Amino acid sequence: MAARTTDEGKPVRERWLSDRQGTGRLRPLFAPVAVILVVLGLGTGCSASGGSLRVVWEAPTDSNARDYGNGDWLVGDTLVRSRYDAITAFDAGTGKRRWEYVPPKQEHVCAVSRRAAGSVVLIARGSLGPGGAGCGTVAAFDLTNGRELWHTQRTPADQTESLTDLVAVGGGLAVLRDGDDNWWLETFPPTVPGTEALRAFDLRTGAPRWKAAVPEGCVPERVAVGDRQVVAVLSCGRTELRLAAFDPADGGQRWTVSLGGRPVPGTDAQVALLSTEPLVVQVGGTTEGLPGAYLAFGEDGTARGRIDTTGDHGTIVSHDPALVTMADGRLYVAAEGKHRKEYVDRLVAFDLTNGTEVWRYNLPVVKTLLAFDATGGRVTLLADRGRRQDGVEELLVLDAATGDERENLDTGIDVAHEGGELADLLTHEDLVIAVRWGWGVRPFSAYERG
Repeated sequence: MAARTTDEGKPVRERWLSDRQGTGRLRPLFAPVAVILVVLGLGTGCSASGGSLRVVWEAPTDSNARDYGNGDWLVGDTLVRSRYDAITAFDAGTGKRRWEYVPPKQEHVCAVSRRAAGSVVLIARGSLGPGGAGCGTVAAFDLTNGRELWHTQRTPADQTESLTDLVAVGGGLAVLRDGDDNWWLETFPPTVPGTEALRAFDLRTGAPRWKAAVPEGCVPERVAVGDRQVVAVLSCGRTELRLAAFDPADGGQRWTVSLGGRPVPGTDAQVALLSTEPLVVQVGGTTEGLPGAYLAFGEDGTARGRIDTTGDHGTIVSHDPALVTMADGRLYVAAEGKHRKEYVDRLVAFDLTNGTEVWRYNLPVVKTLLAFDATGGRVTLLADRGRRQDGVEELLVLDAATGDERENLDTGIDVAHEGGELADLLTHEDLVIAVRWGWGVRPFSAYERG
């Protein structure tokens, strides 16, 4: 999970935001403090004289939360947040509530599209509790007014069905997965055949466009939509994972490549579609302590690069995909590694065309990397300066091309004690908005530089 934060056609950083699995941390990396990163980088440069933030507005505190249905989008000046029980829109500048959608018949929002295409997102809803019928309805929503454009039924699988990348939008299409196999029972047949399990509709009208014929014995487990192709992760023969691309015009299969053996039976397939353009897949490593790799592919399915989560660069914090950023053909990751005789936090940049390391930046031993943002040709890091400087963070600006340090300044503030998990960062005019997920937290906090 997971929602994209900008409209279709604008440059974005891919994030995995919802339907989280295995979110334990090795160290307190990337606490919900990254809200200050883009704030201090909105102007032409950082200044040592700056470093204070002012709260403009905050959304009411959430009393509870779930692991599914979480997403966020910013369309114009409308800020929208999805959770399991409702979808709510706010005025991004003032925080005034604009509209709210509550699923009918006590259903839950179980999955959302990562991004908005124009102002339209796709949601899946249904009854997920014990004895529920599953996630059986898919609907398209216009985020500007909260109106449902259309809806259709889907075939849900059993209660172990993966909700990750269940629905996707892009290129004028809405694409959904129908029910997949129950991988816990070897004799359980597919809920629907592979020729029916991946369907596309016109994004605005809901008119059926095509059904993709996946290889016999395969079932789609993840789906993503780009402007030039539709991509799906297929689970085949209960033992193998494949990556397949389909023509957005008619659903015809363009190519398929193997991702290797299926590492874990069941719906947690240890695979994530991180980006469609460029096409990047994470295999393994989505649970803390398990090894994995980031695989990059060309538009023809040719392997372009492989980045292992453990190597000379150290150990990437790969079990939480929100800690990984892609920008300008590079993968930026937080890692922990040994520098001389000490273990340090570091930022590592990789070239996605071939998987080679471009540069790494080691923090001093006493400092802990808390968050980073890669935009505009630079990478901005937020670091805890250690126990002696408790409550004060440090901001560093690196050259994205070389990793050279450009600036280093004291923020003068402490946002490390904000509750919940930082899910996203959005910018609106002079504001930066932190999106949080969790129990007893404010889902939105809007800040401006003071």
